[in-house]
Amino acid sequence: MSMAYKDDEEDWLTVCLKYLLFLFNFLFWVGGAAVLGVGVWTLVEKSDYLSLLASSTFAVSAYILILAGGLVVVTGFLGCCAVIREQRSCLSTYFFFLLLIFLIELVAGVLAYVYYQRLSDELKEHLNQTMTENYAQPGKETITSAVDRLQQDFKCCGSNNSQDWTLSVYIRSERSGGRVVPDSCCKTITADCGRRDHPSNIYKVEGGCITKLEQFLADHLLVIGAVGIGVACLQICGMVFTCCLHRRIKMDPY
Repeated sequence: MSMAYKDDEEDWLTVCLKYLLFLFNFLFWVGGAAVLGVGVWTLVEKSDYLSLLASSTFAVSAYILILAGGLVVVTGFLGCCAVIREQRSCLSTYFFFLLLIFLIELVAGVLAYVYYQRLSDELKEHLNQTMTENYAQPGKETITSAVDRLQQDFKCCGSNNSQDWTLSVYIRSERSGGRVVPDSCCKTITADCGRRDHPSNIYKVEGGCITKLEQFLADHLLVIGAVGIGVACLQICGMVFTCCLHRRIKMDPY
């Protein structure tokens, strides 16, 4: 009786672990979709802003998230197959992929944290130079478009204030047509509206575009970190469930 009771108890625990692993896989897929979505959103929705950054760390973090999200989809399917077939070899492969994705997300998290710490210094050091030296210059169409969108999206003018444009190569050239700021500084864009820098005509925001862009990127990095941490916690649970189920499965010792 005691042996039969013990076997029944072990079977019950195995079934519970299988259901827990199935539940984990569902949550894992949801988390993977969130990771993939955040990564794609970073690169597509606000891709213009990336050309204004001196380093590629922000973009690299997004690419890593996309890679991790794609692996999650494949790994979740593998996990379901491993549980259904009750094979130790499949469970071992599943555990390996969970560990790999965990390490990838750890790298993305570290990069995001490091970049978050030096984001303000990088923007203060490079954004003004990028805007004044490269705006409306030959071969710099991407930066020009990014600056115009930045000033319109965040309703700002200049890196620190509108006076920064007095040092601009474009504003000092004849091509500016007498403008004192780019037309994208205007509250309502019309032809040659940048010739008048009165507060009623252009955006006068304290802190300029640097403050706005820094806040946007900081918030974005926090989203990346939060999603990564959430999925990483799920993976730890999944690895624990996988190890426990691996020890109890006897149908396939290989």
